[in-house]
Amino acid sequence: MKKLHKDRLKIIPLGGLECVGMNMTAFEYGDSIIVVDCGLAFPEDDMFGVDFVIPDITYLKENADKIKGFVITHGHEDHIGAVPYIFKELKTTIYTTKLTMTLIEKKLEEHEMMKTVKRRVIKYGQTITLGDFRVEFIKTNHSIQDAAALAIYSPAGIVVHTGDFKIDYTPVYGDIIDLQRFAELGKKGVLALLCDSTNADRPGFTPSERTVGATLDRIFNEYKKRRLIIATFASNVDRVQQIINMAAKYKRKVCLQGRSMLSVIGAAIELGYIDDHANTIIDMEELNNYSPEKVVLITTGSQGEGMAALSRMAANTHKKVTIVPNDVVVFSSHPIPGNEKAVYNTVNALCDIGAKVILEDSTHVSGHACQEDIKLIYELVKPKYAIPVHGERHHLRAHAELAASIGIDKKNIILLHDGDVLEFSEKKAEVKAQVPCGGVLVDGLGVGDVGQTVLRDRHRLAQDGIVMVVLTMEAYSGQVVAGPDIISRGFVYVKEAEGLMDEATDVVIDALYRCLDKNQTGWGKIKNAIKEDLSDFIWKRTNRKPMILPIIMETTF
Repeated sequence: MKKLHKDRLKIIPLGGLECVGMNMTAFEYGDSIIVVDCGLAFPEDDMFGVDFVIPDITYLKENADKIKGFVITHGHEDHIGAVPYIFKELKTTIYTTKLTMTLIEKKLEEHEMMKTVKRRVIKYGQTITLGDFRVEFIKTNHSIQDAAALAIYSPAGIVVHTGDFKIDYTPVYGDIIDLQRFAELGKKGVLALLCDSTNADRPGFTPSERTVGATLDRIFNEYKKRRLIIATFASNVDRVQQIINMAAKYKRKVCLQGRSMLSVIGAAIELGYIDDHANTIIDMEELNNYSPEKVVLITTGSQGEGMAALSRMAANTHKKVTIVPNDVVVFSSHPIPGNEKAVYNTVNALCDIGAKVILEDSTHVSGHACQEDIKLIYELVKPKYAIPVHGERHHLRAHAELAASIGIDKKNIILLHDGDVLEFSEKKAEVKAQVPCGGVLVDGLGVGDVGQTVLRDRHRLAQDGIVMVVLTMEAYSGQVVAGPDIISRGFVYVKEAEGLMDEATDVVIDALYRCLDKNQTGWGKIKNAIKEDLSDFIWKRTNRKPMILPIIMETTF
């Protein structure tokens, strides 16, 4: 490994550059480290049983004495979801804006960590000193309130991190992005810009959130005599506000559905980020007091998540809401890449019930900057180095091409991978080393105890099932007392494959007695022989490779 200079700025992405999610980036100078964001990623389809994935923080644990704090840009799960797990291993302070902190605190309460994690709410324009760094929070627009960009001041220069952002000139709530501050930073001189890449392959400008309002108005007006059920992201507070606005206009009551919807919108109401229009929102217990055309349900499940409220309604397993043919279900979101099948499974289930399903582009706008918005930020900030962040590899590469098209020197456009240590000298920036990185799997209460070996076993079980061979042997003589019995799960239906199972039993007996004839009485050798012979037999007969699990029980009688 190349020698790293202690007193040079280093940027170390620990997550977020190989997938959409798991965002975490360390900034290091001298004896100071600050960490931006602490997110999770949702599991891939082949990660059976895994709940979510968090970043590997081996490097942070090895340098825990240098960490001055975590700075969080906004309250989406891919930026805050790992907080309860990471902060069980690291002791430091969280700095973020008001709504983001409220959402983090709800997670800490669930994990009974409120007393152990230090927290500090920061306002826009405020600057905090963290060791060799100063960090300024800058107002931005996104699909959740209180999103912030960061100006990170170091002895090596200013680094601007946009966080996830869009430029919305007519936001539903609050002010527009503070473009003036970006321009002022550009005049000071910015060393590097870490900019959101999610929509870097989309031309034009990202539409304002208010454009969705016109579509919602049309839907409310067209379906005055029918119950409306609108699925959207719980974190899209502005979208929920617009639905509430329409409900108030058309004299409907609003009922929130889904745990995360109740949590996020409840927090937004507490902080004054939602205007309830004279008690438009009602509790679930009040729903039956109103006729269907007088209510609108705002629910989670726009991405087809199996346990989300809308999915349970579609499957007729929701305890309190039953979909009927007269209902109108609106998907106010676009399917996240990879979720398309789950979304359309939910849509099809709703159609089978007879509900009217609305899937229109105009019911949703992105929370991320498109190409022209990104160009504007570059023109204002005028960075020496461009470092695309937040996105899959094709997003990052599209961002790099965009940066080059507006005049950024190609040698100063740096595409990083998770774990890269980007070190800045006076003349250049280059990757000097790699630190441990990757995903740590969270399964139930277990963190990191499910690795590739366990995933391979689960994958094999899901594909071909398991065959267990159970027999009992006398401890001293090695004689077979009972069995062998063969139990199959997920391989074949035993009653319809009796001939195959009888032959398999014969294969096991032959392997067993071959070992005994050779005086190979060690349980390990016998198990291996049974496993190898039975695996070969099953492959030849079925072209399948179930997991073979020999179980030998010992008796002294």
